[in-house]
Amino acid sequence: MVTVDDLAERMKRVLDTARYLNLATASEEGDPWVATLEYAWFADPLRFVFGSATTSRHSRHLRARPEVSGSLFITGSDGAGVDIASVDGAQFTGRCTEIPPDRLDDYYARFYETVFPEPQQRAQWQLRPMLLQPPAAHRLYLVEVHRWWLIDTRTWTEDRIDRRIEIPLDAHKD
Repeated sequence: MVTVDDLAERMKRVLDTARYLNLATASEEGDPWVATLEYAWFADPLRFVFGSATTSRHSRHLRARPEVSGSLFITGSDGAGVDIASVDGAQFTGRCTEIPPDRLDDYYARFYETVFPEPQQRAQWQLRPMLLQPPAAHRLYLVEVHRWWLIDTRTWTEDRIDRRIEIPLDAHKD
């Protein structure tokens, strides 16, 4: 029997371990797009932050339609094959918008520390806050997660049917 605590542990492992976030957007006309992005996550409520150019396709889509879906995935691979027991992942839906200049301090340091944990690399690639505000070409974006699902591993080994199990957003408590 899988408990909420088991799911919360898996949820935190996926959030802490997945390196990239796949974010699905749609244009004003409904044309789909998926972008693979580095991210930092924040709790209570669950949010993701990523950086991008304002001219990128997903950024243009977000201005017209802020509703998004996405996924995170852990391969469990060491290069010599896949350990199916260590494969895990999640899917989510939410709303994504540019972080306004007056909220940038809430996310800026943690985002760059997560994406570039090595201080020398961070110093090389980190954009100054003024380069993340209008009229600059880059922004930090905030995904407010509305719903969250984990891969349902309970029966996959028996029937190979890929299912999801929705879990409460507050299950990841630190």
